[in-house]
Amino acid sequence: MNKHADYLNRILLSRVYDVAVETPLDEAKSLSRRTGNRILLKREDLQPVFSFKIRGAYNKMAHLSKDELRRGVITASAGNHAQGVALGARRLGCEATIVMPVTTPAIKIEAVRRLGGQVVLSGESFSDAWRHTEELIQETGCTYIPPFDDPDVIAGQGTIAMEILRQHPDDIRALFVPIGGGGMAAGIAAYIKNLRPEIRVIGVEPVDSDDMRRSIMAGHRIEMNDVGLFADGVAVKLVGDNTFTLCRDLLDDIITVDTDAICGAIKDIFEDTRVVAEPAGALSLAGLKSYAKAGGLRDATLIAVVSGANMNFDRLSHVVDRAEIGAQREALLAVVIPETVGSFRQLCTCFGNRNITELCTRFSDPEKSRVLVGIKINDRDDVAQMLNELSRKGFEAIDLTDNEFAKVHLRHLVGGNAPRVLHERVLRFTFPERPGALLNFMDAMRVDFSITLFQYRYHGADFGRVLVGFEAPEEKRDAFEDFLQRVDAMGYQHVEESENEAYKMFLGWHE
Repeated sequence: MNKHADYLNRILLSRVYDVAVETPLDEAKSLSRRTGNRILLKREDLQPVFSFKIRGAYNKMAHLSKDELRRGVITASAGNHAQGVALGARRLGCEATIVMPVTTPAIKIEAVRRLGGQVVLSGESFSDAWRHTEELIQETGCTYIPPFDDPDVIAGQGTIAMEILRQHPDDIRALFVPIGGGGMAAGIAAYIKNLRPEIRVIGVEPVDSDDMRRSIMAGHRIEMNDVGLFADGVAVKLVGDNTFTLCRDLLDDIITVDTDAICGAIKDIFEDTRVVAEPAGALSLAGLKSYAKAGGLRDATLIAVVSGANMNFDRLSHVVDRAEIGAQREALLAVVIPETVGSFRQLCTCFGNRNITELCTRFSDPEKSRVLVGIKINDRDDVAQMLNELSRKGFEAIDLTDNEFAKVHLRHLVGGNAPRVLHERVLRFTFPERPGALLNFMDAMRVDFSITLFQYRYHGADFGRVLVGFEAPEEKRDAFEDFLQRVDAMGYQHVEESENEAYKMFLGWHE
C-alpha cells in the first residue's frame, strides 16, 4: 500500500452511479491493427453529459449537508464539470451557478443551461473564471464545488480506474489519462497504484498547457501565464494542491503532444467508434500513440481514457485540416520544377500510386514554378523517400509538414508573389478567440504602414491567427519596431515570418 491508500476507500465508497453510468472499455480495432498493439478506449464520452466530470461533481455534491444544498452550489468550469454540477443539482433539487470562461465552446454553455444551471461568463481560462467565482461565493454564500482539487472529486474520478480493472483483469502495460487540473489523473493513479502498481499510469498534456509537468519538474506548483485553448477542457493555468501531490507521487510519467497529434487522435477515435471526441477527450490517445511509437511497443495492451465528446461543430474544419498530418498520414511538400511543358506531369509521376491531397501552383517566374503538394503517406519515413526520389529526378524540394506557417496560412494563400512589394515584412499574430476579437485586432492595426497581405481563418475556440504583411522600408525600421512593441503590450503576440522559407518561396518577391 502506498501513502495515499486512504483514497482506495474513498473511491470504493464513492456515490457516482445515481447519475453516472459504468462506461464500456472498447477495443480500437483499426488502430490496434495499425500499431501492432491492443488499444482499449475507456468510453467516458458515453456518460449522460458526454464527459467523465459527472463522477467527481456528483460525488462531492452527494456528500453535502442539507443546509449546504439549500444555499445552492457554484463552480468554475471550462464546460464539462459545469454540466456535471448542473445535472447533479437537478437530481438533488438545488440551484447551481456556473462561471465559465468566455472561450468555452457554445455547445457546453447551452448544455449547462438546458440542465437548469445559471451561466456566468468571465475570463479567458479556468483560472480567470475561478477568480470571479471567489467573488460570487462571498456575495451569495453558495457552496463551492471544485472541478478537480478536492478529495471527493478526485475519488469520484477514480471510479474510472475501478471499472477498468474489473473490465480488464488481465495484463495492462500502461494507462493514459489527460491532465487539466489533475483530478482524473490523481484519482486513477491512486486506485491503480494501490491494487496494480505494475501498471504504468501516464499523464498527457498539450505542449502549450503543460502546467502539471512543469510543476513536477520544479518541485512545486507553477502557474502558467497563458495556456493553449484548442484543448479547452484541459486549459488550466494552475493545478491543485491535492492533485499536484498525488500526480507527483503516483504518475510514472507525463508526456506532451501538439495540436496535430490531438487532431489525429480525434480522427482515430472516430474511425473506430463513429464518435467525434473533443480535443481534451482525445488527448490521452494522442499520448498513447506517441508513447507506443517512441518505445517501439508491439503486442502490448494500452488503455486511453476518452474523457469527453462535447465538440463544437465549427471546430471540425480545423480538426480535418490537421488530422491527417497529426496522424502522420499526410505530408506537405514544396517543390520547385522547371517552367516547361511536361514538367508538371513528371512531378506527379514521382509520387507513384500515392494519393495527392493538395496540388497548388501559380505562374510567377518564366523559368521556375513553385508547387505546394499535399500527399498521403504511411509514416514519416515515406517523406524521406519522396524527397530522395524528387532529388533524383532533378527537382528541388523541402518538407513543410512541421511548418506552422505553411499549415495554417500558406496552403490557403499559394500564388501570392507580389513583384512591386520590395520591403515587405510578414508577421503572424495570435490572440484569444472571442466575439469581437478580430475587430479589436483590426483597430490595433491602424498604422502608417501599407498592409500588403492579410489572412485570417476562424478555428473555433482556439487562438485567433492572422497573417499580415506590411510595406516597411529600412528608413521606417525604428517606427515599425515601436509599432510592434505597442501591439505586443496590447496582448497581440507575434512571430515574424519574413525569413520563413515557405514565405520566401511562395509569397515573397523573387528578383
